[in-house]
Amino acid sequence: MALILNIETATRNCSVALSLNGEITAVREIAADGYLHAEKLHIFIGECIEEAGCSLNDLHAIAVSKGPGSYTGLRIGVSAAKGLCYALNIPLIAIDTMEVLARNSVVAEGEYILPLIDARRMEAYTAVFGSDYSKLRETKAEIITPESFSELEGRLHLIGDGAAKCKEVLSDDKFVYHDDILFPSAKQMCAIANDKYKKSDIVDVAYFEPFYLKDFIVNK
Repeated sequence: MALILNIETATRNCSVALSLNGEITAVREIAADGYLHAEKLHIFIGECIEEAGCSLNDLHAIAVSKGPGSYTGLRIGVSAAKGLCYALNIPLIAIDTMEVLARNSVVAEGEYILPLIDARRMEAYTAVFGSDYSKLRETKAEIITPESFSELEGRLHLIGDGAAKCKEVLSDDKFVYHDDILFPSAKQMCAIANDKYKKSDIVDVAYFEPFYLKDFIVNK
């Protein structure tokens, strides 16, 4: 049996899900215009624990979305996860944010899922997944051009808050836009986290850092 707390804060969606053997038992999340992670994250964790009728001491592991995404959001989520793991002496599981986002979508065999997270200006964090959620191209930050993803044949399903900036550039019929899928959610982390827990696929609590991909820049 594995009771796992899942934390997703890589985007504007502050999301927490509690899962038992990969099945969701409680969820709290909010995607606000601003970032409410510092205000809401620990409240959501407490509410999920209370709803499930358990305590933090009952947890077997904590899973956190590792990035890429918002620098501040990732720091808040990873710091909370590491602090709880250290205090409770339980393992930390890191999950690719792009896979979490990709699992919001279901496509036919032979089609592709393109999760895109806004990375400011005309840039987006991108990756390519198959219909079985296997990762076919590594995550990178790229400026979207008419040549982007030209090597892929078949329908390409674009999801995430970075997809909107592609519409004028990628207008071919093979690109399908899903405006209702904007952010990754801790709900999609539960099954992944459970599989990783069973395989002891964990990270070092002391040395783990988020996958920022881009350097942090302070704007004036």
